[in-house]
Amino acid sequence: MEKELIINSNQKEIQLALVENGKLVELHNQSLKNNLIVGDIYLGRVTKLLPGLNAAFVNIGHSKKDAFLHYTDLGPKLKSLVKFTNGAIDGSLPTHLLKGFKIDSDISKKGKINQVLTKGQNVLVQVLKEPISTKGPRLCCEITIAGRYVVLTPFTNVIAVSKKVTSDEERERLRRLMESIRPKNFGFIVRTAAEGKRVAELHDDITELVNKWEKIYKELHQATAPIKCLSELNKTKSLIRDFWNESFSRVIVNDKKVQEEVISEIKKVAPKKTDIVRYYSGARPIFDQFGITKQIKSSFGKTATMNSGAYLVIESTEAMHVIDVNSGHKMVSNDQEENALRVNLESAAEIARQLRLRDIGGIIIIDFIDVRKNENKVKLFHSMKQFMDGDNAKHTILPLSKFGLMQITRERVRPAITISTAELCPVCDGTGKINPSILLLDDIKRDLEFIIRSQSPNKLSIHVHPFINAYLRKGFWSVLMQWRREFKKWIKVEVDNNYHMMKYCFFDENEDEIRLN
Repeated sequence: MEKELIINSNQKEIQLALVENGKLVELHNQSLKNNLIVGDIYLGRVTKLLPGLNAAFVNIGHSKKDAFLHYTDLGPKLKSLVKFTNGAIDGSLPTHLLKGFKIDSDISKKGKINQVLTKGQNVLVQVLKEPISTKGPRLCCEITIAGRYVVLTPFTNVIAVSKKVTSDEERERLRRLMESIRPKNFGFIVRTAAEGKRVAELHDDITELVNKWEKIYKELHQATAPIKCLSELNKTKSLIRDFWNESFSRVIVNDKKVQEEVISEIKKVAPKKTDIVRYYSGARPIFDQFGITKQIKSSFGKTATMNSGAYLVIESTEAMHVIDVNSGHKMVSNDQEENALRVNLESAAEIARQLRLRDIGGIIIIDFIDVRKNENKVKLFHSMKQFMDGDNAKHTILPLSKFGLMQITRERVRPAITISTAELCPVCDGTGKINPSILLLDDIKRDLEFIIRSQSPNKLSIHVHPFINAYLRKGFWSVLMQWRREFKKWIKVEVDNNYHMMKYCFFDENEDEIRLN
C-alpha cells in the first residue's frame, strides 16, 4: 500500500491529508489558535462534583467550559497520582523517578466521585477527547505518554504488548527486553511499531518518555492550577509517529517551517527517508494541485458514489449514523446474488474509508443489499473487518442481523468532520429566486447606457449566454440594430458557453472587463 501525506499550512490552520493508493482516507485539521490537543497533560482544579453523574468538572484553563472527568476515567492508580502530584508541587518528593515511591492501593471500580475527589483539589489530568458540539473537553487520570515504540504508564509494573503483534515468540522477546530495561514502577505498552526492533532503539524511546515525565515533575513544582504540564505533539508530528512505515512514498508541504518539523520527525524513525519530503511552491493551492480538493468535494456529500456506479447514502441523526447501500444501474452479471455480493464488498471498502475520513463515531447501522447465502454473509462480515483493520480508532463489528443490517460501534476522540459540498446557485445566489427574465434586456440596456455615457469607450463588446445571443440577433430589426441606432455605436456580442442564462459582462477594446461596481 502506497501512502502520501499532503500538508496545507496557512495562517489559521494546518490541514493534513493522508492518501492511500491515491485515495483520501483521513483529513485532519489543527487550528493554530486552539492550543488544546488530545494527549495534553494539565494540572487542573476540581470546580464542581456531580454525584448524580458520578463525575466532576475540572478547570484546565482552556475555555469558558470546564472539562468533564468521569469516575470511570480516574484509573485505579488515582491515589498514587494524587500523592505524586502533591509531592511534586510542595517539593517533598525529591525526584521524578519512582524507584523509591510507594504505590498506594487501587481505588474501587464501583466507588463514588465524592469519595476520592474534593472541590478545589488539584488533580493531574490528560485530555481524552476534544470539545465536541456543546460539550467541553473530556479528561482522564490514567496518564499515558506515547512514544514511537512504547507508551509509558506510571505507577504500575505491567508490560503489555499490542495485540497486532501476532507472533508468540516476538511477543515474549519484547516482554523480556522491556523487563530488562524499564525503570521501576513504570509500566509500558509495547506498540506494533516495536516489532523486530533492537534493545537500543527501545531503550532510547524509554529514555525520551522518562525525560517527558521529568518535565511534568518540574512543571508541577510550586505550580498553581490550572497549568499545562506537557504538550502532545502537533497533528503533523503525531501522524508521522503513529502512521509512519516504509510504504510512505512522499510527503508534500507548502510551508518551510512545517517542512523542517517533518524532516526532523522523520529523522527519528527513518533517517534514510528524509528525501521524500518535498516543498511545494506552485501558484495553485496545494490541495487543488494534488487532487485533494476534488476528493473532498466528492467524498463529503450525503451521497458517495463508487467506480461501478453503486453509491452510498449517509444520514446522521442524534442517536446514530445510517448508511444505505444502493447498486445503481450497472450490472455485470445476470446473477442477482453475485451482483449483490460484488456491490456489497465494494461498498464495504468505501464505508471503511468514509468512517475514517469523516471520523464518524458512535453507532453505525449499514443496510447492505440482501444476500441469501450464508457463506456470502460470512464473507461480507470478514471483508468488513479486514477493511477496518487500518482504522486506529477502537471499533466493534457485528455480523449481519436477520434483517440484513450490520452494526458497528466506533470510538471518536475529535469532532466529526463535516464539509459542505453544496455550492450556491450562480443564478440565484442560493435564494431560489431570480429576477424575471423579461427584465434582463432592460438591465443590459441600463448598464450599456451608463458605460457609454460615463466612459465613452471606442469599442465595446458584451459576453452573454448562447440563448441571449440568439435573442439579441433575432430578426432584421434586431435588438442589436435598435441599440446601434439609439447609441450611435456598434455593440459586439460574444458567446460564452460557461455563462449561465442571466449572466452578462462588458469588455473594452483591450478585452478588459468593465466592472460596474
